[in-house]
Amino acid sequence: MQQTKASRPKANPHAAPDAGEAEPKARERILQAATRLFCQHGINAVGVDAVVAEAATAKATLYKSFGSKERLVEAVLEREGAAWRDWFLGELLKGEATAQMRLRRIFPVLREWFGDARFFGCPFINAVAEHDKADDRMRQIALAHKKVVLETITRLAAEAGARDPNGAAHQLGVLIDGAIVAAMITKDANVALLAGQTADLLLSGMAAEAA
Repeated sequence: MQQTKASRPKANPHAAPDAGEAEPKARERILQAATRLFCQHGINAVGVDAVVAEAATAKATLYKSFGSKERLVEAVLEREGAAWRDWFLGELLKGEATAQMRLRRIFPVLREWFGDARFFGCPFINAVAEHDKADDRMRQIALAHKKVVLETITRLAAEAGARDPNGAAHQLGVLIDGAIVAAMITKDANVALLAGQTADLLLSGMAAEAA
């Protein structure tokens, strides 16, 4: 039964926080702090001391919540990836539009992201670049993220009439990755439009195949 505002008991301002409520709040603060610091400064440049200081919590709480810095990195990537995919794919799929039109939205949408002051590149590309190349774990996490994105692009390419939807999606994926890295290095959001010009050639050929 939903508790009404009138029947809700008054909080005691002098009472100690309930452990069941405090831990999730601390975990969320740690995640938010780690996301900001890892994305802006890099995973290897940020230690757990900096994270707990930013989160205003104890180091013991971080280890109790995540076990290790590596598990914290994975949790950040999982949440950031889900949020980014919801936004990016949502922008492609919103409203009434043909599959061809949705695919042509890719690079204008990326340009919007690149122009945000909080754009520091792709967290997955950055994580793979920073980690030991003999450690395949980060690469597999990044590939799982890309797989979800490419599945949607492949479906749209098939609906748009591409003879090889999977191949077309991977071509677009290479352009997406290249644009992200170029935007991170140059801090020029308009690199998305340059990548979009190349994508337009691919999409025009796709339209001709469907005709």
